[in-house]
Amino acid sequence: MKPIAVLGRLSFLAIAVLVLSGAAIQPAVPRTPVTQALDLRVPWQPSPVKVDGQWRLAYELHLDNYSGEPLTLKRLRVIQPDTGQALREYESDSLRSLLGQPGKTSQGQDALTIAPGTHAIVFLDIPLPDVPTADFRLSHELDADVPDKPARSIRGGAVTLHGWAMPVVLSAPLRGGYWVAVYDASWPRGHRRSVYAVNGEAHVPGRFAIDWIKVDRTGHYTKGDATEPTNWLGYGEDVLAVADGVVAAAMDGMAEPARVDPGKPTRVPLQDASGNYVSLDMGGGRYVFYEHLKTGSVTVKAGQKVHRGDVIGRLGYSGETTGPHLHMHVADVNSPLDAEGIPYALDRFVWTGRYGTIDDFGKEKPWQPSAQVISRRGELPGSLSVVTFAPMTYFFNDK
Repeated sequence: MKPIAVLGRLSFLAIAVLVLSGAAIQPAVPRTPVTQALDLRVPWQPSPVKVDGQWRLAYELHLDNYSGEPLTLKRLRVIQPDTGQALREYESDSLRSLLGQPGKTSQGQDALTIAPGTHAIVFLDIPLPDVPTADFRLSHELDADVPDKPARSIRGGAVTLHGWAMPVVLSAPLRGGYWVAVYDASWPRGHRRSVYAVNGEAHVPGRFAIDWIKVDRTGHYTKGDATEPTNWLGYGEDVLAVADGVVAAAMDGMAEPARVDPGKPTRVPLQDASGNYVSLDMGGGRYVFYEHLKTGSVTVKAGQKVHRGDVIGRLGYSGETTGPHLHMHVADVNSPLDAEGIPYALDRFVWTGRYGTIDDFGKEKPWQPSAQVISRRGELPGSLSVVTFAPMTYFFNDK
């Protein structure tokens, strides 16, 4: 009986070995390929602003290529992950116009190609159907081509907006009119795309900056010789406090150039780009900046309390600028460059028309009057809008 029992045990062990051996040689289940691609990030938390009656969300999607291969962007979708709905979709041509690569002076035909180890930014401006009252999530889906390899689809850059803080509402920075709101998110060298990394971190201080330039009803912003600063219509106009607050910084004494070279900016060191300026602390981590003020015109000093409507200086031609104007923006830190530009609104202005293009403005062509004069409240004027900061009767009485 004993040999039979041993034999039974041996047979059982042999079968077990055969089963285990068979299991070991089964083909492995194919694994999903893993490839290096782009890092997608939204480092600045956006919040909405109303422009020309439409709520908009302006922010930047930062891209870093970790793949070791050039990636050519083909399509970007801004989506709501909760619903899968695409708020906006950009194909190659429209995506090219939104893309910038810091330090690269010319985009050229390869603007959509992100080289290995390089950084790029997509400057987004998303129209919203309304202002959501609850948390609102966004994500991004980016398709990219790789030479001689399958295309890649990358999802990332998730951002959650916890409720919606309304922008601070300010009064007019100037009197009367006509004033042109000179800015455009698509300009490669405009405020919206000027990224500064001066203290170990990149910021966009002029994200919502406007350059205010005075014009007449025929479209001219100068009278006589345009190279003479005093011939610019807005030169020397009073600049007003847009809110009650405390002067956080005031700089005066920087000399203005004797002549204007139309279309060409004055060249100054980066620390002097703002020219003579005032920053006003409005509380809540919000500072309004007034830049390029006239030499010797600043009427306030740091620590001084001011009230809405007080004169704080005069429009001038100091710092880096192509001509006399008032640059104004709101930021989260008391620094002209080392800060994030945050949205704001104007309590009231009268919209009277618009320039067709920046070239029309630069050539002093007539602006296009609106069919009716519209009083706007709690928003910003659109790009190249012509407005007045006076009662509507001013429009009809202007000479």
